[in-house]
Amino acid sequence: MNVFGLTCKELADEMSRRYGKGIYHAAALYREVFKKGNTSFSEAPEFSRSISFTRQLNEDVRLPSCRITEKLEDGVTKFASLLGDGHSIESVIIPAQGRTTLCVSSQVGCRMGCRFCVTGGMGFLRSLTAEEIVWQVYAARFVLNCRIDNIVFMGMGEPLDNFENVMQAVLVMNDQRGLDIAFSHITISTSGHVDGIRRLAGFHLPRLRLAVSLNAAEDGLRSHLMPINRRFPLACLKKELQAFPLGRGGVIFVEYVLLKAINDSRDDAKRLAQYLEGLPVRVNVIAYNAGGSTTYAPPSPEEVLRFCGWLAEEKLFVCLRQPRGQSIMAACGQLGALLAEGIHGKV
Repeated sequence: MNVFGLTCKELADEMSRRYGKGIYHAAALYREVFKKGNTSFSEAPEFSRSISFTRQLNEDVRLPSCRITEKLEDGVTKFASLLGDGHSIESVIIPAQGRTTLCVSSQVGCRMGCRFCVTGGMGFLRSLTAEEIVWQVYAARFVLNCRIDNIVFMGMGEPLDNFENVMQAVLVMNDQRGLDIAFSHITISTSGHVDGIRRLAGFHLPRLRLAVSLNAAEDGLRSHLMPINRRFPLACLKKELQAFPLGRGGVIFVEYVLLKAINDSRDDAKRLAQYLEGLPVRVNVIAYNAGGSTTYAPPSPEEVLRFCGWLAEEKLFVCLRQPRGQSIMAACGQLGALLAEGIHGKV
Protein backbone atom coordinates (compact mmCIF):
# COMPACT_ATOMS: atom_id res chain seq x y z
CA MET A 1 0.00 0.00 0.00
CA ASN A 2 1.68 3.12 -1.28
CA VAL A 3 1.04 5.89 1.29
CA PHE A 4 3.26 8.45 -0.49
CA GLY A 5 1.20 8.19 -3.66
CA LEU A 6 -2.26 8.55 -2.09
CA THR A 7 -4.35 11.37 -0.70
CA CYS A 8 -5.84 10.74 2.72
CA LYS A 9 -9.25 10.01 1.17
CA GLU A 10 -7.69 7.52 -1.23
CA LEU A 11 -5.81 5.92 1.65
CA ALA A 12 -9.06 5.61 3.63
CA ASP A 13 -10.74 3.92 0.66
CA GLU A 14 -7.83 1.49 0.35
CA MET A 15 -7.86 0.70 4.07
CA SER A 16 -11.61 0.14 3.94
CA ARG A 17 -11.17 -2.32 1.10
CA ARG A 18 -8.29 -4.17 2.74
CA TYR A 19 -9.12 -4.09 6.43
CA GLY A 20 -12.60 -2.72 6.90
CA LYS A 21 -11.07 0.42 8.47
CA GLY A 22 -11.78 4.00 7.44
CA ILE A 23 -10.84 7.63 7.76
CA TYR A 24 -10.02 7.40 11.48
CA HIS A 25 -7.06 5.09 10.93
CA ALA A 26 -6.14 6.60 7.55
CA ALA A 27 -5.89 10.09 9.04
CA ALA A 28 -3.77 8.76 11.88
CA LEU A 29 -1.37 7.04 9.48
CA TYR A 30 -1.24 10.14 7.29
CA ARG A 31 -0.50 12.31 10.33
CA GLU A 32 2.34 10.11 11.52
CA VAL A 33 4.00 10.00 8.11
CA PHE A 34 3.46 13.50 6.73
CA LYS A 35 3.11 15.65 9.85
CA LYS A 36 5.66 13.90 12.05
CA GLY A 37 7.90 12.14 9.54
CA ASN A 38 7.30 8.92 11.45
CA THR A 39 7.22 5.81 9.29
CA SER A 40 7.07 3.54 12.35
CA PHE A 41 3.56 4.30 13.53
CA SER A 42 2.73 1.29 15.72
CA GLU A 43 2.97 3.30 18.95
CA ALA A 44 0.42 5.90 17.82
CA PRO A 45 -2.72 5.58 20.01
CA GLU A 46 -4.92 4.74 17.04
CA PHE A 47 -2.82 1.63 16.35
CA SER A 48 -1.39 0.57 19.71
CA ARG A 49 -4.66 -1.06 20.75
CA SER A 50 -4.76 -3.46 17.80
CA ILE A 51 -1.55 -5.42 17.56
CA SER A 52 -2.64 -7.78 14.80
CA PHE A 53 -4.00 -4.98 12.60
CA THR A 54 -0.90 -2.87 13.15
CA ARG A 55 1.37 -5.81 12.31
CA GLN A 56 -0.52 -6.40 9.07
CA LEU A 57 -0.43 -2.69 8.24
CA ASN A 58 3.32 -2.56 8.78
CA GLU A 59 3.72 -5.44 6.37
CA ASP A 60 1.50 -3.83 3.74
CA VAL A 61 2.66 -0.21 3.83
CA ARG A 62 5.12 0.46 1.03
CA LEU A 63 7.56 3.31 1.45
CA PRO A 64 9.46 4.80 -1.50
CA SER A 65 12.72 2.99 -2.16
CA CYS A 66 14.63 6.26 -2.30
CA ARG A 67 17.50 7.59 -0.23
CA ILE A 68 19.62 10.71 -0.19
CA THR A 69 23.12 9.91 -1.38
CA GLU A 70 24.71 13.34 -1.77
CA LYS A 71 24.30 16.84 -0.39
CA LEU A 72 26.03 20.02 -1.54
CA GLU A 73 25.61 23.53 -0.16
CA ASP A 74 26.30 27.01 -1.51
CA GLY A 75 23.62 29.34 -0.19
CA VAL A 76 21.20 26.68 -1.41
CA THR A 77 21.19 22.96 -0.66
CA LYS A 78 21.21 20.47 -3.51
CA PHE A 79 20.61 16.83 -2.69
CA ALA A 80 20.76 13.79 -4.93
CA SER A 81 18.38 10.89 -4.39
CA LEU A 82 19.06 7.32 -5.45
CA LEU A 83 15.87 5.68 -6.69
CA GLY A 84 14.97 2.03 -6.35
CA ASP A 85 16.07 1.16 -9.88
CA GLY A 86 19.50 2.79 -9.53
CA HIS A 87 18.67 6.05 -11.29
CA SER A 88 19.36 9.34 -9.49
CA ILE A 89 17.65 12.71 -9.41
CA GLU A 90 18.50 16.09 -7.92
CA SER A 91 16.41 18.52 -5.87
CA VAL A 92 17.26 21.99 -4.54
CA ILE A 93 16.26 23.73 -1.31
CA ILE A 94 16.27 27.50 -1.75
CA PRO A 95 16.01 29.61 1.42
CA ALA A 96 14.77 33.18 1.23
CA GLN A 97 13.57 35.73 3.74
CA GLY A 98 10.45 34.38 5.37
CA ARG A 99 10.10 31.26 3.22
CA THR A 100 11.90 28.23 1.86
CA THR A 101 11.28 26.79 -1.59
CA LEU A 102 11.94 23.25 -2.77
CA CYS A 103 12.66 22.71 -6.45
CA VAL A 104 11.55 19.17 -7.29
CA SER A 105 12.28 16.91 -10.24
CA SER A 106 9.56 15.12 -12.16
CA GLN A 107 11.64 12.92 -14.49
CA VAL A 108 15.03 11.29 -14.74
CA GLY A 109 16.48 13.35 -17.55
CA CYS A 110 14.17 15.10 -20.01
CA ARG A 111 13.00 14.51 -23.57
CA MET A 112 12.50 18.22 -24.43
CA GLY A 113 16.13 18.74 -25.47
CA CYS A 114 16.44 22.47 -24.72
CA ARG A 115 19.90 23.39 -25.92
CA PHE A 116 20.89 25.55 -22.96
CA CYS A 117 19.77 23.04 -20.29
CA VAL A 118 22.05 20.39 -18.81
CA THR A 119 19.15 18.09 -17.99
CA GLY A 120 17.96 18.26 -21.59
CA GLY A 121 21.37 17.08 -22.70
CA MET A 122 20.97 13.92 -20.59
CA GLY A 123 18.12 12.68 -22.74
CA PHE A 124 15.06 10.99 -21.27
CA LEU A 125 15.43 7.96 -19.01
CA ARG A 126 12.02 7.69 -17.32
CA SER A 127 9.29 9.58 -15.52
CA LEU A 128 9.08 9.62 -11.75
CA THR A 129 6.15 8.07 -9.94
CA ALA A 130 3.95 10.23 -7.73
CA GLU A 131 5.52 8.70 -4.64
CA GLU A 132 9.05 9.53 -5.87
CA ILE A 133 8.01 13.15 -6.41
CA VAL A 134 6.35 13.41 -2.98
CA TRP A 135 9.35 11.74 -1.37
CA GLN A 136 11.51 14.73 -2.30
CA VAL A 137 9.32 16.93 -0.09
CA TYR A 138 9.39 14.35 2.71
CA ALA A 139 13.18 14.10 2.44
CA ALA A 140 13.67 17.86 2.60
CA ARG A 141 11.40 18.20 5.63
CA PHE A 142 12.21 15.14 7.68
CA VAL A 143 15.60 13.87 6.53
CA LEU A 144 17.29 17.25 6.03
CA ASN A 145 15.04 19.00 8.60
CA CYS A 146 14.19 21.99 6.43
CA ARG A 147 10.93 23.86 6.63
CA ILE A 148 9.43 23.83 3.15
CA ASP A 149 6.85 26.50 2.29
CA ASN A 150 6.80 26.49 -1.52
CA ILE A 151 7.16 23.84 -4.21
CA VAL A 152 8.35 24.59 -7.73
CA PHE A 153 8.40 21.91 -10.43
CA MET A 154 11.53 23.37 -11.98
CA GLY A 155 13.94 20.51 -11.42
CA MET A 156 14.85 17.72 -13.80
CA GLY A 157 12.24 16.91 -16.43
CA GLU A 158 9.17 18.43 -18.09
CA PRO A 159 6.33 18.17 -15.52
CA LEU A 160 3.54 18.19 -18.10
CA ASP A 161 5.23 15.30 -19.93
CA ASN A 162 4.55 13.27 -16.76
CA PHE A 163 1.08 14.68 -16.22
CA GLU A 164 -0.73 11.99 -14.22
CA ASN A 165 2.07 11.43 -11.71
CA VAL A 166 2.76 15.14 -11.28
CA MET A 167 -0.90 15.97 -10.65
CA GLN A 168 -1.30 13.09 -8.22
CA ALA A 169 1.78 14.32 -6.36
CA VAL A 170 0.33 17.85 -6.27
CA LEU A 171 -2.88 16.55 -4.73
CA VAL A 172 -0.93 14.58 -2.11
CA MET A 173 1.23 17.62 -1.28
CA ASN A 174 -1.89 19.77 -0.92
CA ASP A 175 -3.78 17.39 1.38
CA GLN A 176 -4.41 19.27 4.64
CA ARG A 177 -4.17 16.09 6.71
CA GLY A 178 -0.62 15.63 5.50
CA LEU A 179 1.98 17.94 3.94
CA ASP A 180 -0.63 20.74 3.67
CA ILE A 181 1.00 22.85 0.95
CA ALA A 182 -1.51 25.27 -0.55
CA PHE A 183 -2.04 25.23 -4.32
CA SER A 184 -1.01 28.90 -4.32
CA HIS A 185 2.40 27.77 -3.05
CA ILE A 186 2.92 25.21 -5.84
CA THR A 187 4.23 26.22 -9.27
CA ILE A 188 4.32 23.95 -12.29
CA SER A 189 6.85 25.09 -14.88
CA THR A 190 6.64 23.96 -18.48
CA SER A 191 8.69 24.44 -21.62
CA GLY A 192 5.44 25.10 -23.45
CA HIS A 193 3.73 21.71 -23.51
CA VAL A 194 0.41 22.91 -24.92
CA ASP A 195 -1.44 19.61 -24.51
CA GLY A 196 -0.37 19.50 -20.87
CA ILE A 197 -1.39 23.11 -20.26
CA ARG A 198 -4.83 22.29 -21.67
CA ARG A 199 -5.16 19.25 -19.40
CA LEU A 200 -3.98 21.30 -16.43
CA ALA A 201 -6.66 23.89 -17.17
CA GLY A 202 -9.22 21.10 -17.02
CA PHE A 203 -8.39 20.45 -13.38
CA HIS A 204 -9.90 23.87 -12.50
CA LEU A 205 -7.34 24.72 -9.83
CA PRO A 206 -7.07 28.50 -10.33
CA ARG A 207 -4.73 28.97 -7.37
CA LEU A 208 -2.16 26.51 -8.72
CA ARG A 209 0.57 28.56 -10.36
CA LEU A 210 1.80 28.12 -13.92
CA ALA A 211 5.22 29.15 -15.23
CA VAL A 212 6.25 28.98 -18.88
CA SER A 213 9.86 28.89 -20.05
CA LEU A 214 9.74 31.09 -23.16
CA ASN A 215 13.27 32.34 -23.92
CA ALA A 216 12.44 33.70 -27.37
CA ALA A 217 9.39 35.32 -28.98
CA GLU A 218 10.22 34.36 -32.56
CA ASP A 219 9.52 30.87 -33.83
CA GLY A 220 12.80 30.34 -35.67
CA LEU A 221 14.99 31.13 -32.68
CA ARG A 222 12.72 29.43 -30.16
CA SER A 223 12.57 26.25 -32.25
CA HIS A 224 16.37 26.23 -32.35
CA LEU A 225 16.71 26.74 -28.60
CA MET A 226 13.68 24.66 -27.59
CA PRO A 227 12.70 21.88 -30.00
CA ILE A 228 9.23 21.63 -28.40
CA ASN A 229 8.38 24.83 -30.29
CA ARG A 230 8.33 22.84 -33.53
CA ARG A 231 5.42 20.84 -32.13
CA PHE A 232 3.76 23.71 -30.28
CA PRO A 233 4.72 27.00 -31.97
CA LEU A 234 4.31 30.35 -30.29
CA ALA A 235 0.85 31.18 -31.69
CA CYS A 236 -0.46 27.82 -30.47
CA LEU A 237 1.10 28.36 -27.05
CA LYS A 238 -0.33 31.86 -26.67
CA LYS A 239 -3.82 30.69 -27.56
CA GLU A 240 -3.67 28.12 -24.75
CA LEU A 241 -2.28 30.65 -22.28
CA GLN A 242 -5.10 33.06 -23.12
CA ALA A 243 -7.62 30.35 -22.28
CA PHE A 244 -5.88 29.23 -19.07
CA PRO A 245 -8.11 29.81 -16.01
CA LEU A 246 -6.57 32.09 -13.40
CA GLY A 247 -7.96 33.11 -10.06
CA ARG A 248 -8.61 36.74 -9.19
CA GLY A 249 -5.36 38.64 -9.57
CA GLY A 250 -3.62 35.55 -10.92
CA VAL A 251 -0.73 35.75 -13.34
CA ILE A 252 1.30 33.43 -15.52
CA PHE A 253 5.01 33.48 -14.78
CA VAL A 254 7.21 33.74 -17.86
CA GLU A 255 10.77 32.50 -17.52
CA TYR A 256 13.29 34.09 -19.88
CA VAL A 257 16.90 32.82 -19.85
CA LEU A 258 19.23 35.46 -21.27
CA LEU A 259 21.89 34.14 -23.64
CA LYS A 260 24.58 36.59 -24.70
CA ALA A 261 24.13 37.83 -28.28
CA ILE A 262 21.36 35.27 -28.83
CA ASN A 263 18.14 36.61 -27.28
CA ASP A 264 19.21 39.72 -25.35
CA SER A 265 18.83 42.56 -27.88
CA ARG A 266 16.43 45.49 -27.86
CA ASP A 267 14.51 43.84 -30.69
CA ASP A 268 14.23 40.65 -28.63
CA ALA A 269 12.75 42.68 -25.78
CA LYS A 270 10.23 44.32 -28.11
CA ARG A 271 9.22 41.00 -29.62
CA LEU A 272 8.74 39.55 -26.14
CA ALA A 273 6.54 42.46 -25.11
CA GLN A 274 4.48 42.18 -28.30
CA TYR A 275 4.01 38.45 -27.81
CA LEU A 276 2.90 38.83 -24.19
CA GLU A 277 0.48 41.66 -24.92
CA GLY A 278 -2.92 40.88 -23.44
CA LEU A 279 -1.63 38.16 -21.12
CA PRO A 280 -1.50 38.66 -17.33
CA VAL A 281 2.18 37.87 -16.83
CA ARG A 282 5.23 38.47 -14.70
CA VAL A 283 8.54 38.03 -16.48
CA ASN A 284 11.39 36.41 -14.58
CA VAL A 285 14.70 37.23 -16.29
CA ILE A 286 17.47 34.72 -15.59
CA ALA A 287 21.04 35.08 -16.81
CA TYR A 288 22.24 31.86 -18.40
CA ASN A 289 24.06 29.53 -16.02
CA ALA A 290 26.89 27.72 -17.74
CA GLY A 291 26.65 23.95 -17.56
CA GLY A 292 29.88 22.81 -19.16
CA SER A 293 28.88 23.77 -22.71
CA THR A 294 30.79 26.49 -24.52
CA THR A 295 27.95 27.09 -27.00
CA TYR A 296 26.33 29.83 -24.91
CA ALA A 297 27.52 32.50 -22.53
CA PRO A 298 25.72 34.71 -20.03
CA PRO A 299 25.40 38.45 -20.69
CA SER A 300 27.28 40.76 -18.37
CA PRO A 301 25.42 42.11 -15.32
CA GLU A 302 25.13 45.46 -17.11
CA GLU A 303 23.60 43.81 -20.17
CA VAL A 304 21.12 41.91 -18.00
CA LEU A 305 20.00 45.11 -16.29
CA ARG A 306 19.72 46.85 -19.64
CA PHE A 307 17.46 44.11 -20.98
CA CYS A 308 15.26 44.31 -17.87
CA GLY A 309 15.06 48.07 -18.40
CA TRP A 310 13.87 47.59 -21.95
CA LEU A 311 11.12 45.25 -20.76
CA ALA A 312 10.07 47.76 -18.11
CA GLU A 313 9.86 50.43 -20.79
CA GLU A 314 7.44 48.11 -22.60
CA LYS A 315 5.25 48.10 -19.46
CA LEU A 316 6.04 44.54 -18.46
CA PHE A 317 6.29 43.48 -14.81
CA VAL A 318 9.90 42.27 -14.61
CA CYS A 319 11.78 40.41 -11.89
CA LEU A 320 15.49 39.76 -12.16
CA ARG A 321 16.23 36.40 -10.59
CA GLN A 322 19.63 36.34 -8.94
CA PRO A 323 21.62 33.16 -9.63
CA ARG A 324 22.30 30.97 -6.61
CA GLY A 325 24.09 27.68 -6.27
CA GLN A 326 26.15 27.96 -9.46
CA SER A 327 29.28 26.53 -7.86
CA ILE A 328 27.46 23.29 -7.02
CA MET A 329 25.55 23.14 -10.31
CA ALA A 330 22.25 23.86 -8.56
CA ALA A 331 21.17 26.93 -10.50
CA CYS A 332 18.53 27.09 -13.21
CA GLY A 333 19.35 24.73 -16.09
CA GLN A 334 22.24 23.00 -14.33
CA LEU A 335 20.63 19.97 -12.67
CA GLY A 336 22.04 16.66 -13.79
CA ALA A 337 25.56 17.81 -14.61
CA LEU A 338 27.18 16.26 -11.56
CA LEU A 339 25.11 13.10 -11.89
CA ALA A 340 26.54 12.63 -15.35
CA GLU A 341 30.06 13.25 -14.09
CA GLY A 342 29.65 11.23 -10.91
CA ILE A 343 30.99 14.11 -8.82
CA HIS A 344 29.27 14.80 -5.49
CA GLY A 345 29.97 15.79 -1.94
CA LYS A 346 28.91 13.09 0.51
CA VAL A 347 26.18 13.64 3.09
